Amino acid sequence: MASQVSQLPSSSPLTSNKDEMRPKADFQPSIWGDLFLTCPKKDINAETEQRHQQLKEEVRKMIVAPMNNSTQKLNFIDSVQRLGVSYHFTKEIEDELENIYHNNNDAENDLYTTSLRFRLLREHGFNVSCDVFNKFKDEQGNFKSSMTSDVPGLLELYEASYLRVHGEDILDEAISFTTNHLRLVVASLDYPLSEQVSHALKQSIRRGLPRVEARHYLSVYHDIESHNKALLEFAKIDFNMLQLLHRKELSEICRWWKDLDFQKKLPYARDRVVEGYFWISGVYFEPQYSLGRKMLTKVIAMASIVDDTYDSYATYEELIPYTNAIERWDIKCINQLPEYMKPSYKALLDVYEEMEQLMAKHGRRYRVEYAKNAVYTSRNIYFIQKR
Repeated sequence: MASQVSQLPSSSPLTSNKDEMRPKADFQPSIWGDLFLTCPKKDINAETEQRHQQLKEEVRKMIVAPMNNSTQKLNFIDSVQRLGVSYHFTKEIEDELENIYHNNNDAENDLYTTSLRFRLLREHGFNVSCDVFNKFKDEQGNFKSSMTSDVPGLLELYEASYLRVHGEDILDEAISFTTNHLRLVVASLDYPLSEQVSHALKQSIRRGLPRVEARHYLSVYHDIESHNKALLEFAKIDFNMLQLLHRKELSEICRWWKDLDFQKKLPYARDRVVEGYFWISGVYFEPQYSLGRKMLTKVIAMASIVDDTYDSYATYEELIPYTNAIERWDIKCINQLPEYMKPSYKALLDVYEEMEQLMAKHGRRYRVEYAKNAVYTSRNIYFIQKR
């Protein structure tokens, strides 16, 4: 809901010179301007696409190929994930982790491998007990002091601890233990380990946005001596291809938003369509979800408009027909609304009509009703708060 609300006279042309005092939130304007309105007119050439496919198959073979030990396998899978290309190899990765889960090698139970195995398996939904870390405690129940010299192991334990669930005290202790010791040594480490530790202390893998983390890890992985050249090249090409798709999507959304002209028609409302797209890209970035990203960004944008109308501008009397119009969901209701509400009401219905038509092509038109019900629910909450 909107914040920073103050009472301002209704001198805006939107109010038709009404005498009442309106709540008005003082939102900052968008910082993006028309930056994303146009997209670079370039496409991935055929040679690059062919190289992308060739490298993809090479990486696929490496994922399933036997390796000297499970540590190598886990490291490779972790790199594939952190470089943001694991969506190409979902089944292969699941199969390899399934095999590791059922064939644990006691000879590979050092801190680094144990922590990495724990994190990857938990990330993929395997039931792994935190008791695997008990062996790293001394007789007094504290983590062994000898662990502090194993910085890669500490870093992996730190990352693994962020997949804890309620009641796992040993992982709560692990976060405190690893954080303290990593902070003590980070300044004395060499690159790229120093960068990995520094970045992790600011934000763990678990709390990062996949695309942002992938971009960061691309630069770090390049400087890791044992990096896989084919994987790195594939990840770079894939990142650029996907980024171009995202730019095209955002450009399309920004053109839609600019055509609505809400900046002039509804100056009280937030202009956060770019942030909305960024949010949804954090939910799912993969190319097959392109339609979902575009539709949900529009849904978020319209939800923000409705929110600001209720919370930051409209009077209680104006909200009565507005609330009824949303409940009836009928364009004929538009004539009962104040003039300034009409553009946003029509845009709201248009977004869900577009969604309905797209879902109908896939035989899933019924799903839009669930989305509309969410609008009804939020509308009721907004209206109750306005009373």
